[in-house]
Amino acid sequence: MSTEWHRLGDGTVLWFAVAVAVLLFVGGARAQEETRPVLRVAYTEFPPIEYRNADGEPAGQYIELTRKVVEEAGYRAEFIYLPVGRIYLYLKNGTVDVWPGLTDIPSLRDDVLESWVSPIPVQLSAWYVEGTAPLTHFDDLRGKRLIVIGGYTYGGLRKAMGELSDIQITEAPNHRSGVDMLKRKRGDYLLDYLQPVEEILTQPSDHVLRDSEVRTRNCAWLFSLANPRASLLRDEFDDAYLRLVERGEVPPARELHDGFVIPGLPAERRE
Repeated sequence: MSTEWHRLGDGTVLWFAVAVAVLLFVGGARAQEETRPVLRVAYTEFPPIEYRNADGEPAGQYIELTRKVVEEAGYRAEFIYLPVGRIYLYLKNGTVDVWPGLTDIPSLRDDVLESWVSPIPVQLSAWYVEGTAPLTHFDDLRGKRLIVIGGYTYGGLRKAMGELSDIQITEAPNHRSGVDMLKRKRGDYLLDYLQPVEEILTQPSDHVLRDSEVRTRNCAWLFSLANPRASLLRDEFDDAYLRLVERGEVPPARELHDGFVIPGLPAERRE
């Protein structure tokens, strides 16, 4: 045996030893990864914040942050793509553990814990075609036709507007359809979030669109209270994010404060 090793030469022996060490390290890392507890993470179509890409994989700014935090907290993420309404249901019954979503959703108030960390702000806008008056007060929507995105609650604002008889509401199935309906004058305004709409304004005729800010909202991780470890998970996520901040791997934690709210917004949405 010693003769065979001698024939191989010191360089070959060293290479072989390094290769074995690498294989053992990779195998050990994979084994460690597979033993980590799995977290079922819901996500939806909200580009560029979170969405399913052309390969059918979860993608987006908030998804990448979530991947890092989940790993830092000692878990493995199982991403589940769902429409918003299904996410609400699954958070309530515990089918999913967490959603990187928006804070202050009235229908989830008793069913989730929100992370203290909020890495991303989101702006809700009223979009309109050039030549239409900008929205400066919520009452500017009275007597108007408003396009909304199907399945979106807008933090309870959709329900509040539905109770007003002088706002005519039409639903669009997605962001692109909403923009096209607005350009075809099937509504006076489109209520939709700034980031997803900006992402799809690629057609030459889209240059006629303008927007007025309606409300600023915050992203957070929402943990299902149907999971008995919800409080612990929230603490683990917050702590993991702050450790990542210290290492410069994620943006600094935002200092939360009351964001912009357009004058006249229904009182129940000022909470």
